[in-house]
Amino acid sequence: MPPVFAHGRLRLYLLKLLDEAPRHGYEVIRLLEERFQGLYAPSAGTVYPRLAKLEAEGLVTHATEGGRKVYSLTDAGREELAGRGGELADLEQEIRESVSELAAEIRDDVRGAAGKLRHEMRAAASETRTAAGSAGASVFDDAKEELRRAKQEWKEQTRRAKDESRRAREDAKAARLQAKEAQEKARQEVQRIARQVQDHFARGDWPAGLGSLLGTIPAKPQAAPPTDWPAPSGDPARDLDRLLDRFRDTVRDAARDHGVTESQLTEARSRLAATAEDLKRLLGEG
Repeated sequence: MPPVFAHGRLRLYLLKLLDEAPRHGYEVIRLLEERFQGLYAPSAGTVYPRLAKLEAEGLVTHATEGGRKVYSLTDAGREELAGRGGELADLEQEIRESVSELAAEIRDDVRGAAGKLRHEMRAAASETRTAAGSAGASVFDDAKEELRRAKQEWKEQTRRAKDESRRAREDAKAARLQAKEAQEKARQEVQRIARQVQDHFARGDWPAGLGSLLGTIPAKPQAAPPTDWPAPSGDPARDLDRLLDRFRDTVRDAARDHGVTESQLTEARSRLAATAEDLKRLLGEG
């Protein structure tokens, strides 16, 4: 059977589990076992070294609680996870397929063992009838009973394998529904922000419109734009260029007057990237 996680995939899935909530190493192992319906559980020697490596890369940090290391995701870890959303979706699909494959292998092993047992019982029964006569009849009855019990065990194991397969399909369906709901919420949020920004721009309230995108300036529908900001001229494309120029100059003046730290630069880069994506979606809606 191929490995459950391909190269680098366990590392990505550990980031996902820590993004859900801070966890200690044993909890990570237990969650992985639950996600695989008990069919797979990594060893401590597999999980802890990877957590230590993620921490060395600055993607994970830890705090000590009750004598245990509780790991949590750093901003850098969340950025990497966000940038690998497509790989994560593929990994979730691979996990669901791995669970199904493991369940199928269990069913195949059970069928093979039951078939071998039936063959051995029939051979033993045949030898007993030939060699022992009437005494062999009793032995044959015992063999039939053993075969009956073996069939019953095989049926029970088959039933369990079917239940595991059904649970895997249900989990896959639930995961698809959750992903769909998350996508719909994200789409609705983008549309809400776009409508809010368009409303501010339509009233000439350019700073409030940009503030809605950046998430730093509270939206004030009734506030008048500052006198030093460009007023609408009737040419939206030209007004947007002038507004972006004024925005750039304002940010540069603030940086020159107050200076910029490394943490501020990191936060500014993240916000500008998010704003650029929001503006692209906004301008692409027309």
